[in-house]
Amino acid sequence: MDQKELGTRKISRLVPEMAFPLIVAQLVNGLYNLVDRIYLGHIEGSGAVILTGVGITYPIILLITAFSYLIGNGGGPLSAIRMGQKRKDKAEEILSVSVAALLLLSLMLMAFFYIFMTPLLYLFGASDETFRYGKQYMDIYLIGTPFVLLTLGLNPFISAEGKTVKSMMTVIIGAVMNIILDPVFIFAFGLGARGAAIATVISQMASALYVLLFLTSGRSELRIRLKDMRIKWNVLLPVISLGVSPFIMSATEAAITFTFTSRLQMISGDMAVGAMTIMSSVLNFCMMPINGMNQAVTPIVSYNFGAGHPDRVISIFRFAAITEAAYTALISLICNLMPDTVIGLFTSSGELIDFAAPYMKFYITGISIFGLQCAAQNTFVGLGQARISLFFAVFRKIILLIPLVFILSSTALGTTGVFLAESIADSVSAITTFTAFMIVHRKILAKGPSKPE
Repeated sequence: MDQKELGTRKISRLVPEMAFPLIVAQLVNGLYNLVDRIYLGHIEGSGAVILTGVGITYPIILLITAFSYLIGNGGGPLSAIRMGQKRKDKAEEILSVSVAALLLLSLMLMAFFYIFMTPLLYLFGASDETFRYGKQYMDIYLIGTPFVLLTLGLNPFISAEGKTVKSMMTVIIGAVMNIILDPVFIFAFGLGARGAAIATVISQMASALYVLLFLTSGRSELRIRLKDMRIKWNVLLPVISLGVSPFIMSATEAAITFTFTSRLQMISGDMAVGAMTIMSSVLNFCMMPINGMNQAVTPIVSYNFGAGHPDRVISIFRFAAITEAAYTALISLICNLMPDTVIGLFTSSGELIDFAAPYMKFYITGISIFGLQCAAQNTFVGLGQARISLFFAVFRKIILLIPLVFILSSTALGTTGVFLAESIADSVSAITTFTAFMIVHRKILAKGPSKPE
């Protein structure tokens, strides 16, 4: 698709055409950790313990992913705005500086997590029994940190060009490799958690290589320029400013996972932590299509905002809000009606299924209207409204969810209160964010985007 079509094609055709490959890419990408957990959870005898141990590492993985969003989800929309303003040179400068930032961040993150891995895993809810499996996984997974950051951090720039099929392929290549390699390393070589990590790193390396080859080729409208591959704060600070909201969304997810697992470990032990590992996996995977939809919508909103088409921006938001709200309502219904079936995908332990199933309705029901928040907050990002988007990212997770976990679990609700906190925070935040967007969006559109330097 030519980028100019972002400003001319009918919305009801443009958004699905852009979104479909990105949704597929997100679902396949979600299979990275999901397939690891499914395979590990079905290892005979020790599967439930290994699953819980690897689940403890999830906050670290989320933090690593968050830094890719800090750069990519800030730089991608900014480059789309500059392309809409016919400033390709500025868009390529943003891309090249972002590559340098991602490489620097990957080295810093590797060093930090190798040094502090042991205390962090115990802090995140590991017991002596589950710690060794978490460490086995992370010792190898961290080697692939540069590949994770480059793949996830540069993919938004490909989407910003309107080349969503290419964006899909960057993820599918690695995810398909991971699905194939997982059983080989986990079962055939008998490496367990280590095998899952080895398969993941190899797959991430393949995805990163594909992204770099595309963005340095003549097939890409935006190309990485070596002369600009250095830290330029006048370029990087606006990128970080816009990317801080998606960064906070992912980084605070790590804080929430820590809050959930540490609180559950204190109240109910490894069984409750295992249940949370499964339910958070279900929720995160179910949100992948929303993430794909948002990745498609963001550059469309940004381009039309930069090109001065406010009516199209409103139409895009309306389409996204209706679609995403309908989807999250459907997911909530399925999980409420079939909790045993959903949880059983992750473990063959009848004891764990029986423990987790009754808590599913408390954990998942609030997502029924969460699509409204996703559409509103993502549109704020596309409009370059970093502060507003950041506030609502913090509002749901820091102001609402984390305090609710402690408050509700300290009552007679106990373990139920931990899971119920998720639904209450999702519902309140969705209503608040959507209402705020409806109040302020026309003023933002009337003001228009900032001018490039």
